[in-house]
Amino acid sequence: MDIGVLLPTGTAQWGPADDARELIAFGRYAERLGLSSLFVNDSLISPRVEALTMLAALAPVTETVTLGTAALMPFLRRPIQAAQALASIDLLSGGRLTVAVGAGFPGRFGRPLYTLSELPWERRFARLDETVALWRALWGGAGTFHGEILRFDDIPPTTRPSRAGGPPIWLGGATPTALARTGRLYDGWLPYPPDPADYASGLRDVHRAAADAGRATEDIAPALFVSVRIDDDIESGRRALDDYARATYGMPLEELEKIQAVVTGSADQVLEHLGRYVAAGARHIVARLGARDLHSQRNQLERIADLIPAVQGAADHASTSESS
Repeated sequence: MDIGVLLPTGTAQWGPADDARELIAFGRYAERLGLSSLFVNDSLISPRVEALTMLAALAPVTETVTLGTAALMPFLRRPIQAAQALASIDLLSGGRLTVAVGAGFPGRFGRPLYTLSELPWERRFARLDETVALWRALWGGAGTFHGEILRFDDIPPTTRPSRAGGPPIWLGGATPTALARTGRLYDGWLPYPPDPADYASGLRDVHRAAADAGRATEDIAPALFVSVRIDDDIESGRRALDDYARATYGMPLEELEKIQAVVTGSADQVLEHLGRYVAAGARHIVARLGARDLHSQRNQLERIADLIPAVQGAADHASTSESS
C-alpha cells in the first residue's frame, strides 16, 4: 500500500508570502514523514510550476520516493522531446519515475489546451495511445515509428531511461473505453471516482480487459487520486474544501465532488472513507491536500502521514480477505 501526495505547484495553493522554492523542502519533508510518492499535475489553465521542471528539481534531492505526474497531458509537448525529458528525469532519480497520462477533459479544462498546442481535439485518445507507444519504442532504442497519427523516420539516438523499457505509464479516466485501454495498454490506473463502488467496478473492468489481452492483472497498479482535508469535523472540512475548489476550479465543492473523489472530516472519518477505496482495490493513494497556503498544506501533510500505518493495515486486511 503506497500513500503519496500531490505537491501544491499551482499558485492557487500559495499564500501571499509563499515562495515556489519552498516546494523542494516540502517534497523532502514528505519523504521524511514516510509518504511514498510525490506527484505533480499539468495544465496551462492556471499559473503553476511546470510539471517536468518540478520533478527534475526533486530528482537529485530525494532518495526513495516515487516521482510522478497526475496527470501529464502529452499533447502539450512535442512527443520526442517529451520522451527525452521523461527519460532524463528517470535517470536523475535513479529509476523512480511514474508517468500517469491523460488526454484532457471536455470544456474549459481540456479543449482550449489543444488550441494552444495547435493540435486537433478529434482523435485525442488515439493520439495519446500512439504517443505512449512512441515513447516506449524510443526508450527501447527504436530509430523509426510509424503510427496512424505519429510518423517519424531516421530518429537520432535518444536518451535511454534508468530502467529497461522505461518508467511505468498509468492512465487516468474511468469511461468504458478508458478502462478497456488501461487493461490492454497501460501499467496502472489513476482515476478519481466519487463513489468507491465505482472504483471497484472500474477495476474489475480493467482486469477483465487485461485478461482478454493476455496480461497479468497484478502488473497493473490500482491507484486513486483523491482530494483530502482532515479537520475537526465534516462541516469545517467542507467549508475549507469549498474555498479550495472555488480558488482552484472556479466551482463550489458541491459541483467538484460530483466528478472527483473528495474526503474530509476528522482523522477517523477520513480513515474510514479512504478505507472504503482500499477495500474496493486501491493500492496507491495520491492525496491532494485541501489547503490554500504552504503552511496549511504542510499541516495537512503531517495529518495524512499520521494515517499511513492505519491505511496500510486496512490494505493488509483487504488483501487477506481477498486471498481467503
